[in-house]
Amino acid sequence: MTSDLGVDKQARVGGASGGTRRSMSTGRFGDRLFVLGTRGSGILLLVIIVSIGAFLIWKAIDALQANEANFLTSQVWNPNGRPPEFGIAQLAFGTVMSSFLALIMATPVAIGIALFTTFYAPRRLAAGLSYVVDLLAAVPSIVYGLWGLTFLVTKMDDVSQFLNDYFGWIPLFGGDSVGGRSIFTASVVLAIMILPIISSISREVFAQVPTANVEAALALGATRWETIRIAVLPFGRSGMISAAMLGLGRAMGETIAVAMVLSSAAGISLHVLRDGGGTIAGNIANSYAEVTPISQGALIASGLVLFAITLVVNMGARAIVARRKEFV
Repeated sequence: MTSDLGVDKQARVGGASGGTRRSMSTGRFGDRLFVLGTRGSGILLLVIIVSIGAFLIWKAIDALQANEANFLTSQVWNPNGRPPEFGIAQLAFGTVMSSFLALIMATPVAIGIALFTTFYAPRRLAAGLSYVVDLLAAVPSIVYGLWGLTFLVTKMDDVSQFLNDYFGWIPLFGGDSVGGRSIFTASVVLAIMILPIISSISREVFAQVPTANVEAALALGATRWETIRIAVLPFGRSGMISAAMLGLGRAMGETIAVAMVLSSAAGISLHVLRDGGGTIAGNIANSYAEVTPISQGALIASGLVLFAITLVVNMGARAIVARRKEFV
């Protein structure tokens, strides 16, 4: 009897071991498949990025060889001239300036909305407000451009004049030719466009804050704002940086809205209230109707510069996030 029980127990153990080995074998195969899939996705992404860069270089090299001006430092854009002369300095400056101004204006508002909907607002109000904010991301760029051109530009004349009169001692708000179709107006439009991106991602990050962290801070007598400051914001810092960088990338690549709001003006100027300006994406949209083989190559070369700027900005953001690993 004892022998039979021992044999039966041994058989059950052997069967369980076999099942465990089979499940582990299946699990190992699934793990290998998952690793291969994720590794392949990463390699494919790198191949796509390198292919885009190589294509832009290949299409731009003939125009760059024919260019009679310094492409990186010249402020002249005349690729259809005889000889062709074009440079990216003014357009790159306008792109970076308008995008960073938009980021400075949009980020505090977006994070404030995310904090309000996550920790302050009643559930129904938070759901409705989140829906409305997210709905801004679905508005087409042409609609923002039309709104900026027909409504915001006329209203910004007075705002720009006020800033120039009372804050003209600040270089950004100085200058003489103040108007509504300026870098500052374009930045306001871009800020509204990137606000839902930053707000939505920040809201999701704040929702992932461990409840124990929040409850511990409250239990120690912290106010709601102190709880957010010591428990929520440190946890979500890397997520907020990532959200801001995604918004910055959207602002840098925006074409139609900026092209409709900005009027063209030559030269680099720190006075953002000055009428006129230019961005890389806006220049591509405005100039492509009169494209020739050389001017097409020039526009593609400018697109290559925008591609490089975006890549550098994202690498910088990743470096900042990597230094904050303790909060990830």
